[in-house]
Amino acid sequence: MDKDNLSYVGKNLILVAVVLLIAILVFVLGLMVGYGVIGDGDNVFAVLSPAKWQELIGKFTGK
Repeated sequence: MDKDNLSYVGKNLILVAVVLLIAILVFVLGLMVGYGVIGDGDNVFAVLSPAKWQELIGKFTGK
């Protein structure tokens, strides 16, 4: 591979990483808005805690 191909691949990998980072950020913000504002949760950051996720998974699995 020559330098131009490596540059092209590198730019595309950076673009993919940026898009994934933005997607994760939007997902987390959506969770916080959905839980805290729409769902009348106590604390918008509570949806990010592992204890809350264990509680939610337990409700769906019946455990």
